[in-house]
Amino acid sequence: MKAFVDRDTCIGCGVCVALCPDVFELDDENISVVISDPVPTEFESCAEESKQECPVGAITVE
Repeated sequence: MKAFVDRDTCIGCGVCVALCPDVFELDDENISVVISDPVPTEFESCAEESKQECPVGAITVE
């Protein structure tokens, strides 16, 4: 599984980091970035939850 963050859409709210800190972190511009590529199997469910909970739909997983 791969996760992607649309930098133009992300508002830096940190929900993804709170839900899945092993996959997402906020960079120096307070924008979410993927730090695990590909997403390890044990973190796929939290990556999917991050996608669902992102208030602006900036995360995709495939």
